[in-house]
Amino acid sequence: MRYSFIIPVFNRPDEVDELLSSLVRQQGSAFEVIVVEDGSSIPCQEVCERYADRLDLHYFNKPNSGPGQSRNYGAERAQGDYFIVLDSDVVLPDGYLSALDAALTDDSIAAWGGPDAANDSFTDIQKAISYSMTSFFTTGGIRGGKKKMDKFYPRSFNMGVRRDVWQQLGGFAKMRFGEDIDFSLRIYEAGHRCALLREAWVWHKRRTDFRKFWRQVFNSGIARINLTKRHPGSMKLVHMLPAVFTVGLVVLILTSAVGRLLMYYDDTHRWYWLCAAPLLAIMAYCLLIMVDAAIKHRSLKIGYLAVGAAFVQLTGYGCGFLQAWWRRCVRGKDEFQAYEKNFYS
Repeated sequence: MRYSFIIPVFNRPDEVDELLSSLVRQQGSAFEVIVVEDGSSIPCQEVCERYADRLDLHYFNKPNSGPGQSRNYGAERAQGDYFIVLDSDVVLPDGYLSALDAALTDDSIAAWGGPDAANDSFTDIQKAISYSMTSFFTTGGIRGGKKKMDKFYPRSFNMGVRRDVWQQLGGFAKMRFGEDIDFSLRIYEAGHRCALLREAWVWHKRRTDFRKFWRQVFNSGIARINLTKRHPGSMKLVHMLPAVFTVGLVVLILTSAVGRLLMYYDDTHRWYWLCAAPLLAIMAYCLLIMVDAAIKHRSLKIGYLAVGAAFVQLTGYGCGFLQAWWRRCVRGKDEFQAYEKNFYS
């Protein structure tokens, strides 16, 4: 068997239904589907049973241990030459498997990932969040798109690994967040090649509201510091940009407030520029995001929401990054002492 799709799931039966439906429509090499229920209180077993006659599907239910260990659990039971890890909130376009067959013509690619996009059926907030995670102007496009400042590191929402490489490296580490980047880093460190396969893209729903999105990116910021501790030298300039943005935003707001205060005590208005210039800089960035997102999605509402999504992404990641830097690099706590509630030990 050529491919094993490994899908960890936690309380998302409706999403699993959409994903399995998209797998039914795939044309190409033989594949199996392994769904690992990670201790869900709302299981998807009934959903999986509806596809039992249309897919080579294997359903497993296990105690909760986090997505990384659930993927390892699935890999231990997989039969394919390649393991394809998907998040439960993705949907595959019809040509996904054909694109993989065309790209994987030899064993030179040890691991790969593909881009993600927003489907027309997504909510406006999901589209705005998708924009912020993939746009060059929010560093999303820099990290994973055509304009990159770093190597491409496959992410677990759409990640493939050759079977022998997975077994050599032992799969995902026991990290709650950032375990996919850790795995990608270890693949590179072992001398293997990772590739970005642009034709093997997926629709990715991501989060459904800004509160959940904040928590996601905040944890990503934490993970970046932990990854740096595990892999010295892996920190790049692009990883620091959200933290720089966050600090810069605070400085601009405080500068404007000081200017306003000075104007209050000085009737000459010579401090007007100190009040106005920082706000104009923030407004210019907001306008850039709004116009770009509105054009891409042909919706002024999505352009407006994209401004909020961009600020949530950058400041959420930046705050997580700065907090983890303080706890781990300044105070010297280890990974689990600093975030024992967030990481599985």
